[in-house]
Amino acid sequence: QVQLVESGGGLVQAGGSLRLSCAASGRISRIHSMGWFRQAPGKQRDLVAQITRSGSISYADSVKGRFTISRDNAKNTIYLQMNSLKLEDTAVYYCRYSDNDLYWGQGTQVTVSS
Repeated sequence: QVQLVESGGGLVQAGGSLRLSCAASGRISRIHSMGWFRQAPGKQRDLVAQITRSGSISYADSVKGRFTISRDNAKNTIYLQMNSLKLEDTAVYYCRYSDNDLYWGQGTQVTVSS
């Protein structure tokens, strides 16, 4: 089992920044990836960014150049630095851990206001 604890969501004005964190604990595999997904009301859950333990990174086109994912392997923690936030970034952000199984965090609300 893997447990994920997210933090860092909140309310921010458009153009502002937020930083999300997700700490994994439990049976952490040597080979795995972690990532951030988001789900707005009435919409499906979509990938925002993901990073493997070796550091390979991918982003959704909608956040490229604005969001940065990083990780601290010693802490089994990933981060999502979100800059130049837009109204359409408003969603519940979920952390996901993936090896042979998938684990999800509880989600953290990000609300961008005008």
